[in-house]
Amino acid sequence: MFKIDALGKACPLPVIETKKALREHAVVETLVDNEIATQNLKKMAEQLGYIYQMEQQAENKYVVVISKANTELINETPELSTAPVKNVADVDSYIVVIDTNVMGRGSDELGKNLLKGFIYSLTEQDILPNKIIFYNGGVHSVAKGSDSLEDLVGLAEQGVEIYACGACLNFYDLTSAVGEVTNMYRIVEMMRQASKIVKP
Repeated sequence: MFKIDALGKACPLPVIETKKALREHAVVETLVDNEIATQNLKKMAEQLGYIYQMEQQAENKYVVVISKANTELINETPELSTAPVKNVADVDSYIVVIDTNVMGRGSDELGKNLLKGFIYSLTEQDILPNKIIFYNGGVHSVAKGSDSLEDLVGLAEQGVEIYACGACLNFYDLTSAVGEVTNMYRIVEMMRQASKIVKP
């Protein structure tokens, strides 16, 4: 069994590290310190069609075991309770549009961290988006000095097309450091032709 200590690690790192480990190991045990993390791991297991088990060992310590095979998990961790899993859903191509430098409403500080986590999570998806389009305040993410620039460069190197609205860059006096500068007509065209659009 491969073990991961994700205590103190913020979302989505426990999920990402566990998913990576499952590519090479049949059974992965992950330590997390909050119930939300256990729920996120359970959802991941359900999406992948794996077996999920969880045990709370202390107030802020949870042990999650995810296995590719039911027999392996029962043999290694018989004391944990098993939850049913769902079949993996079919996934098709998609594009992502980002129109702000924060994610959600409320705290801007939290929103910036959430957006950074969202873009990082895109790099860890089994199926990458075809395109990522940035407009209005979203163009801050493609500018030099952006916290997400390294992740976006990595996505571009893997074939993801990245576009930034030229008028928006001019408005904010920014220069794009990754991808292609485009116009609103082209943005509308790409969105119209997309089979699925994801917006944080």
